[in-house]
Amino acid sequence: MNNFVKRSISGIGFAVIMLAAFLTGKYVFGAVMLFCLVVMMREFLQMTCGKDYKYSQILSILAGATLFTLTYLYKGFNFPGRLVILAFVPVFILMINSLYVKDKSKFDKFANLYTALIYIAVPWSVLNFAVFNSAGEFNGMLLLSFFCIIWGSDVGAYMFGMALGQKYGKKLFPSISPKKSWIGFWGGMLTAVSVSIVLYYIGFFPIEKGIQRFDLAHCVAIAVLLDVAGVYGDLIESQWKRHYNVKDSGTIIPGHGGLLDRFDSALIAIPIGIIYLVALDSMCL
Repeated sequence: MNNFVKRSISGIGFAVIMLAAFLTGKYVFGAVMLFCLVVMMREFLQMTCGKDYKYSQILSILAGATLFTLTYLYKGFNFPGRLVILAFVPVFILMINSLYVKDKSKFDKFANLYTALIYIAVPWSVLNFAVFNSAGEFNGMLLLSFFCIIWGSDVGAYMFGMALGQKYGKKLFPSISPKKSWIGFWGGMLTAVSVSIVLYYIGFFPIEKGIQRFDLAHCVAIAVLLDVAGVYGDLIESQWKRHYNVKDSGTIIPGHGGLLDRFDSALIAIPIGIIYLVALDSMCL
């Protein structure tokens, strides 16, 4: 019961913070998302590099934070887009710093410093393209809708998987995540599509030109894409954790683990959703 209470309280607190980030304005959004990025990168680097190359880990996180901040300023504050290239400066410093590392016995771990940028910082910076229109106006409803679908998929997959998937059917990816099943996958898909339909009828999925909404067919298509991409995102993080024999990426959310555990699906799913909208020319970048 104590664990249930702890999980419930921390889960509610996490939900409140995320809702505040999406609904209160661009300053809260920027602060919360930047904090999440730094924590996720730190969790990943702690898992993969441990106590090795601490200074280089800081440089990697700084590079990721710089990329997010410059993208945020570009989309929300009319910051010259050409200056986003300045995000490469700390990356170059990180590369040069590798030459001066004295102990090269564990140098293979250095690759994880770059992986953290590609795996976490780049997709997380793309979130800015979902909340700002071409005029720099903030609207977090689209991104909130994406997260509702992703989290709905996670809940549906867990419920169907635990109720039926452990006894019936085949495992989805037993070598990486033994508990995931095909029944859980289709249950998550069903839940994701159901959430997207509800969001459609209550008026979510806004676009830049006013109150017009996406067609229902596109809402369902987005849900399917987010669900599939989210499953891959979950499996990708599971593969990292299994390789390093880690149960949770961190402990920042009591009873739930780290932020990377909470956003692993979103790191793959949300960029895919945005690419889909761009391909349809439904969102002006």
